[in-house]
Amino acid sequence: MSQKIYFDTENKFSAKRSALNAVTRLHHLLIPSHAKKMGRKLLLTPVRTKPKNLEPKELIKSKLTSPEGDLSLYQLGEGPIWILTHGWSGNSSQFYPLMEYIASQGFTAIAFDHPAHGESEGKHAHLPAFIEGLNAVLDFCNEVVGVVAHSMGTAAVLECHHHKLDKTPLLLIAPVLNYTENLFNSIERSGYSMKLFTAIVGDIEDQYQRTIDSFNPYQRLQQRETQTIIVHDKEDRFTSFELSKAASNQIERVTLYPTIGLGHGRVMASDEAKKAFDALR
Repeated sequence: MSQKIYFDTENKFSAKRSALNAVTRLHHLLIPSHAKKMGRKLLLTPVRTKPKNLEPKELIKSKLTSPEGDLSLYQLGEGPIWILTHGWSGNSSQFYPLMEYIASQGFTAIAFDHPAHGESEGKHAHLPAFIEGLNAVLDFCNEVVGVVAHSMGTAAVLECHHHKLDKTPLLLIAPVLNYTENLFNSIERSGYSMKLFTAIVGDIEDQYQRTIDSFNPYQRLQQRETQTIIVHDKEDRFTSFELSKAASNQIERVTLYPTIGLGHGRVMASDEAKKAFDALR
């Protein structure tokens, strides 16, 4: 259900949005604890999408224990490690074509399903859970030489403070560089009660000891000292191509590889993504 809220980009008036606003506001007023419980189910439950691509023949599957539950890992190839991290309501299979290319170039590609995604454990997900999952994978891996991230996975990478990311090049595909603004705008467009949403966010902030206002992927990108290439489609309806373009113009170590006609998902298997990897390896 949350996919429909976060990925609904229409701004026109909707009777359903108005009704959702009225119902969620009243629910929160009358039964706040139950309203938050139902809100977590609605807003923090990603869609477990089916695999997008066929499994590579030599793919190795395994499980990794993390604070967010067991995560599903997918490994292909031999050599220095590149980690691949998907976005909201995505899964590792979206990366299979790129993983095959990375492996063919003499590297190990390791992708993983985030908590409550793909074949990993968990019912609810959010950016702090994404970061915890990424931390667990980074701890598991030996030296990491690069990271590929898509959509909300890019925010997790940029907001992750793990030391193994300090000097690694990044390939960001359809990044969410304005995470907090984009999130609140999406909820507001949906009609969902902002007061109830803020209460749900507050519980997550208390649990992970980090406020949502502290998340600023664009600023983190500005602070990085290693090379980053962004691959972004000009017709992406879910994340801002213009913001990626601005980053490439304003940040010396950031380069943009634009595509057209591939949208938010198909760009992950694009020739530009492979060219970006070649430029970073």
